[in-house]
Amino acid sequence: MEKRSTQLLKGTLDMCLLALIARRPCYGYEMVQQLAQQGLDLVSEGSIYPLLSRLQHLKYIEGYLVASPEGPKRKYYRLLPEGARQLRQWRAEWETFVQVVTGILQGEESHAEGGSHDTTTNFLSY
Repeated sequence: MEKRSTQLLKGTLDMCLLALIARRPCYGYEMVQQLAQQGLDLVSEGSIYPLLSRLQHLKYIEGYLVASPEGPKRKYYRLLPEGARQLRQWRAEWETFVQVVTGILQGEESHAEGGSHDTTTNFLSY
């Protein structure tokens, strides 16, 4: 079970991180805590920093240092306009994906206009 959850998370963690940062700027450990509180306790700091670096490189987020009363400065991340655009796109793709998978799991058949071509093929073959 954990291996399946890890694989599902791997494909969606960057989207989840952008969504957290879109709510308000936060630092890495805080993101791990927020994800765990919401049920994604498989995430570690070590797994998010490469993603945060990639999201920063793509200009979806930017990092900045903030003094901490509890020790060294913390690196916070905030969403940039390109990141907001990407998050909107990922949310739309996610909604479509969830609908398709839910339909499959519930045994529903979905047909494209004018034929019996399954719409899941259209979505999953991009």
